[in-house]
Formats: sequence, structure tokens, C-alpha cells
Amino acid sequence: MNYNDYNTFIKRKVEMNMRLGVQRVSEASVEIEGKINGQIKQGFMVLVGITNDDNEEIVDKMINKLINLRIFEDENEKLNLSLMDIKGEILSISQFTLYANCKKGRRPSFLDAAKPEISKPLYEYFNKALENAGVHTETGIFVGLYEWQEVKGQYKPVTIFSSPEDFHSAGALQKTT
Repeated sequence: MNYNDYNTFIKRKVEMNMRLGVQRVSEASVEIEGKINGQIKQGFMVLVGITNDDNEEIVDKMINKLINLRIFEDENEKLNLSLMDIKGEILSISQFTLYANCKKGRRPSFLDAAKPEISKPLYEYFNKALENAGVHTETGIFVGLYEWQEVKGQYKPVTIFSSPEDFHSAGALQKTT
């Protein structure tokens, strides 16, 4: 492989797509202007970042991976149970800052985050698709000023940041052009 082919390969591997920050929680809530807007018990608090090339197909594949991700302990204290296995809930929070680019200067750039006219419909689709999959889903307000609280409680901390590239090698996501 020559150098130019390698650069093309690397660029394809790091293409920007939807990002999720997943925190396993025993309960979580989001507060907007002093009022609880969304609250869950056992499950995931998920920060959702959307970029310009995202679409419903990517969202569907990310949801499938998310709800079947085995990061809850079984009776042998092994991470063998998924959100679906424990009948867990999701607190979904739109978070464009997952696309912070700090490569140049001291102020992050958010140019890779999708503008609201792209990200809001996909964020709403993400939450509706979770509900359609049988997962009780609570949310913040899109582009709202809010505070969230998570309680790990009985859990050892587990936080995972993922994007479609993380699933490609396992065959869960095939790039379509």
C-alpha cells in the first residue's frame, strides 16, 4: 500500500457520524429552568451528537447497538446483560458539543456538529425509534439550557463513547455510498 492509499484509508476510517456518550445509571434526570423535564430509573443516560452526514439508517443501526450493548452485570457480576434484558430506560440529551474539535487554538470548533435544521429531526427520530423498540425514553429540550444529574448508585462506573466506526469492524454497520 502506498502512502496516498493509506491516507485515503485513514480518512475513510475517521469520517464523522453520529456520536453517543453512554453512561450506565441507576437513575438520572434533566432539569430545565428549575423543573424536572425527564427522569428515569435504571438504564442509560445518553448524550446524542449528530453531524451533517447522519441519516435514519445510521440512527437505526446505532439504536440497535445501544439497546443490545451488554454493560449490565448478571448474577455472576459479568457484563452480560443489555438494556433490553433489564428492561432499562433511556434519558436522551441532545449534545452538539460531542463534536468539539480542539486541534487548533484554544477555543473548540463545533463546525462538525449538524445545524438544528438537520439535527433536530434526527434527534426526534432517534427518541421515537427508541420508544418503538420498546424502550421508555425521556428527553431534555432540544437546544435547551439544562442541568442533568446521574446516579450510578449500585453500579461501578461504565461510560462509553461510540460512533458508527466503532461498529464497522464487528460488521454491525456497513458504509453505503
